Amino acid sequence: MKREVELKLELAPDAAEAFGRLAFLPADSDVAQLHAIYFDTAGRDLAERGISLRIRRSQGERVQTVKADGEGGAGLFARAEWEMPVADDVPVLDARTPVAALLGEAVHAIEPAFHVDVERRKWIVEQDGAAIELVLDRGQAIAGDRQAPICELELELKSGAPDALFLFARRIDAEIPVRLGVLTKAERGYRLRDAVAALMKAEPVALDPSMTAEEAFLRIAGSCLRHYRLNEALLLDHYDAKALHQARVAVRRLRSAFWLFRPILAKADVARFQGELKWLAAMLGEARNLDVLAGRLEVEEMRERLDAARAEAHGRVGQWLESARVRGLLIDLVEWLTLGAGQVGEDQQLLRAESAADFAAWRSRRLHKRIAKRGAHLAELTDEARHEVRKDAKKLRYASEFFAGLFADRKQRRRQAKFIAALEEMQTVLGDLNDLVAAPGLLAKYGLCGEEDARVRPKKKRKLIAAAAEAHEALVEAKRFW
Repeated sequence: MKREVELKLELAPDAAEAFGRLAFLPADSDVAQLHAIYFDTAGRDLAERGISLRIRRSQGERVQTVKADGEGGAGLFARAEWEMPVADDVPVLDARTPVAALLGEAVHAIEPAFHVDVERRKWIVEQDGAAIELVLDRGQAIAGDRQAPICELELELKSGAPDALFLFARRIDAEIPVRLGVLTKAERGYRLRDAVAALMKAEPVALDPSMTAEEAFLRIAGSCLRHYRLNEALLLDHYDAKALHQARVAVRRLRSAFWLFRPILAKADVARFQGELKWLAAMLGEARNLDVLAGRLEVEEMRERLDAARAEAHGRVGQWLESARVRGLLIDLVEWLTLGAGQVGEDQQLLRAESAADFAAWRSRRLHKRIAKRGAHLAELTDEARHEVRKDAKKLRYASEFFAGLFADRKQRRRQAKFIAALEEMQTVLGDLNDLVAAPGLLAKYGLCGEEDARVRPKKKRKLIAAAAEAHEALVEAKRFW
């Protein structure tokens, strides 16, 4: 078994030829045609366990590879890997791989699931004294009568400092736009077997109580980046309001992770990334607000003006997502996470080494107390203060989802489900209240309201405030799961 660490980048298929002609690439490259068959049971037992099994044929030889997911996530993959030569396209599932032990009798149901055909070009490049293996894969994944293009780069550090990998990635991006790759070839194949997705929701974060606070943060942040990139890719293909919403949720989740873990992070790093993520969230937020408003307008004349404003906002989203600023932000984030999330002092190092479960309980407890105190008299608060309580509730909800794996016995799971339900109820009511208060300003901004529309309806507002106060009380009284 060996460990591999690589940076995966995606580029547009029509840019591959130009990439191969970049002046800083060596003149010589190895070229090979690769044909890979991926295997699983009809019930996807391997995929459910984070395992991929393939037999790849190249230059007359076949190699079987089993990979087990590690941290995964945004651009970086660290996986356990088992390789062996095989005689044909029938998997060898003996004690040399974990497959038979994992599946038991189900191992006999293994069958071809999809295949991947690519042309692979490989270079060895140098950057600041580091040796990097650079691979360009072009081809397609095929499952039944469906197929998807593959055009991706993989950079693997062979020797030298890790930051050289990212310097070289930026060097490429300055010539040809590239984006973080978060899908393995196996995932691409499995997705071809599913219905076409309009959005990608956040995946559970795989934490366990043996982790340190630092390890938990790196895993959570990587998961948030993956969530964002999956939806960004959908938006770059075509605008979809649901994908836009999920991309914005992913940014909010990542910002919440920075807030939750700020005691173990350098202040300058937090300020730097929070500033950029706040900008990205605001850029996405304008389009999201207009999308929500579109579902509530019934006057045809107003709808026509709103549709024009939405089209402009959707266009701006596309322009910004294509920008070097967004691409650079994601590369900066992955580099920072890869190199250990920045340098911190001795006290913060001690906190980083603390049990993830203890750290999670401490931060969740403090945030819960803050919500209890700040929301104690919701009816007497200003709209802005109620909005702050709502934002704290979102942080606590994301924290509860992030930390679920750290508190996983039966009693804790039951309490967690009820606790999150109470949080969701409070979020929903406060969200409706915020929409009610914000709507007149949003309508006025785009010239969509008359005198009646510019006022907040007091009766409905009082009703929502009363419901929010009741939801707040239920949250305060809910049993904590940490």
